[in-house]
Amino acid sequence: MRNVSSTWAVVLAGGDGSRLRDITRTAAGEVVPKQFCSLLRKTCLLEDAIGRAQAVASAQHICSVVAEQHRRWWSGALDSVPEHNIFTQPKNCGTAHGILLALLQIERRAPNSVVVLLPADHYLSDETTMVRSLRTAANLAADNQGLIYLVGVEPDHPDPELGYIVPSEQRRDAASSVLRFAEKPSAEQARELIRTGALWNTFIFAGSVRALLGLFEGPFAVTVKTMRQALDLAQSERIGPAALELLYAELESRDFSRDVLERHEHLLQVLRMPGCGWTDLGTPKRVAETIRSLTQVRSRVTPMDAGSRARYLDLAWSLRPMRLPQAS
Repeated sequence: MRNVSSTWAVVLAGGDGSRLRDITRTAAGEVVPKQFCSLLRKTCLLEDAIGRAQAVASAQHICSVVAEQHRRWWSGALDSVPEHNIFTQPKNCGTAHGILLALLQIERRAPNSVVVLLPADHYLSDETTMVRSLRTAANLAADNQGLIYLVGVEPDHPDPELGYIVPSEQRRDAASSVLRFAEKPSAEQARELIRTGALWNTFIFAGSVRALLGLFEGPFAVTVKTMRQALDLAQSERIGPAALELLYAELESRDFSRDVLERHEHLLQVLRMPGCGWTDLGTPKRVAETIRSLTQVRSRVTPMDAGSRARYLDLAWSLRPMRLPQAS
């Protein structure tokens, strides 16, 4: 059984949000990555994700991976995160390198720990269901340190823009092995995947530090070695700031799901999470659909106070001048 003192939570917030640039552009023309935007709340999506992390890890063990070019947005949103737990990349080089950077830093401090990885740019309406799944995943990872547990949510419609996990069994009471992934299938394929029990991939997972780092063996072995060396050099006041910059200047962007996970299905287990209003807000259409569902509950979009609007760009207000796409 998991000991909360040995569990770490890492919130991934280094993305550039390029797919939403049309609705996350300020009046001055600056594009704000979606994790630093709000959705009818006084908090931004990154702060909401930090709140989820607090359900599975102590305050001293909550971390976030960010990019230096976004500092003006994350510096305030991460007030509750210890400064030495903010892992700053010189630039965004994809989720694979961001996760690797976090794992290597945690390995130095707590090599026997369990890590829960969470995206910073998702929305869900039922936090209780999500927290229950996060805790279950962390417990399983602590008890089975050679395996990695993904959280998959039961789809409520066939979305061809999402990733799907195909489990070996359709059960809620236990984890199932992963047969394969299906990334952005056609609408017809998505319907068939759902019919056979496939789940939306939330990109939330838990595993021991050793198991997660083991995923990077093989094609990423050289990168692991050079990143370890860069982190060693980063301890030096004289050359520390330049060590990671030199490494990141040579890195090509790599996606964790596509370039890492999909080669290790035999090490993966998936937990089936009931529908909880989850969405990754990955396209303007999904943002609009989420806002529509919220406003139907609230009867109308409630304006945030002036202070909140000044602090965060509200995705709901960004979409107001646009015609919201009709639900399909």
